Amino acid sequence: MKPFVRVEDRHAFDTIIDARSPAEFEIDHMPGAINCPVLDNEERRIVGTLYKQAGAFEARRLGGAMVAANLARHLRGQFADRPADWRPLVYCWRGGMRSGAMTTWMRMVGWDAQQLAGGYKSWRRHVLTTLETLALQLPLVVICGATGSGKTRVLQALAAHGEQVVDIEGLARHKGSLLGALPGVPQPSQTRFETTLADAIEHIDLSRPLFVEGEGARIGQLNLPVPLVARMRDSPCLEIDVPMPARLAFLLRDYAYLGDRPEWLAAQIGRLKALHGKTTVDAWQGMALARNLPELFAGLAARHYDPSYARSQRRHFHRWNDRMTIAADTLSADGIDALAASIAERVNARWPG
Repeated sequence: MKPFVRVEDRHAFDTIIDARSPAEFEIDHMPGAINCPVLDNEERRIVGTLYKQAGAFEARRLGGAMVAANLARHLRGQFADRPADWRPLVYCWRGGMRSGAMTTWMRMVGWDAQQLAGGYKSWRRHVLTTLETLALQLPLVVICGATGSGKTRVLQALAAHGEQVVDIEGLARHKGSLLGALPGVPQPSQTRFETTLADAIEHIDLSRPLFVEGEGARIGQLNLPVPLVARMRDSPCLEIDVPMPARLAFLLRDYAYLGDRPEWLAAQIGRLKALHGKTTVDAWQGMALARNLPELFAGLAARHYDPSYARSQRRHFHRWNDRMTIAADTLSADGIDALAASIAERVNARWPG
C-alpha cells in the first residue's frame, strides 16, 4: 500500500475525512470532506497548553487518551455501517499524528484507509496553485450592467440554460456593493472562499464560454484572487442595458429585506458622506429610517451608483469599448429567462470572441 497520497488523487476515495478540530474545519476544509475530529476544540487547547508547560511526552500521553476515546466514538458512530471495501482518505493539519492515528486504526479494522501527504497544508498549496495558473486560462465572458440590471439572476438563468457559470458573489455570500451584506449570513473566511472558487474553476471546460459577473478586487470583506481579477479585466464584456423604471422595480424586489433593517441601512449610507456631503446623505438616511425604499433607491442609483458605474467600467475593463450590449425592457422572471436565452445564443454564435 501507499502510505500517503497526493491531493491530485483525492477523487479515488469514497470519503474524505478531516480529522482536525471543528474550529479548524469551520475556517476551511477540502470540498466534500466530513469532520471527524480526533481532538475537539477544547481538547486541542488543553493538549497545546500542556505541551508548552510540561513538554511533548505529557502532552502526548494525555492527547493519546483523548484521541483513543474519540476514535472509539467515531468507530461506533459515523463509521459503524461502512462496508469492508470502504476507502477513506484522512487528513489533518500537516498530515501528521492526528490523521496518522485515525488511519492506523482504520487499517487495523480492515479498511483501505490512506493519509493525505502534507495534510491540509498541501491542499492549501493546491488551491493557491490552481488560482494562480488556471484563472489565467479561463474563457470568461464578463456580465456588466448598472445597479439593478439583474446580473446575478441572469447568471442563474444562464446556468439553468446549461451554460457555464461561476457565481462569485454567491460563493462570497455578498452582493458586492455597499448594501450587499446578506442578513444573518456571514461571509466565509478568505481561505474558504478561495477553496470554493478553486473547486469551481477546476471543473470548467476551457473550450466553452464561462459567464461571470464583473467584480471589483473586493467583495465585502473578501479579496478576489489577483490572477482572476487580471483575467476578468482582459476578457470580453457583455453589458445588460435596462431602463431605470425596470431596474428600480427589480431593486425593490431584490432588496426588499432592507426595509426591515432601517438602522443598519442608514449606518451603511452614512459611509457616503465624504463623497456626497452631509446634506444629501442625511436626506438618504432619513429615507432609510422611514423605510422609504423607492425614493432612496432612486436617489442612490441616480447620484451614486450610476455615475460610479460609468466611470469604473471603462477604467477596469480593457475591452469595454468592444463590449456586446443586450437590451431588456423588463426584469420579471420571464424577462430574465428570455434575456439569458438571448445572451447564450449571441455569445455562442460568436464564440470564441
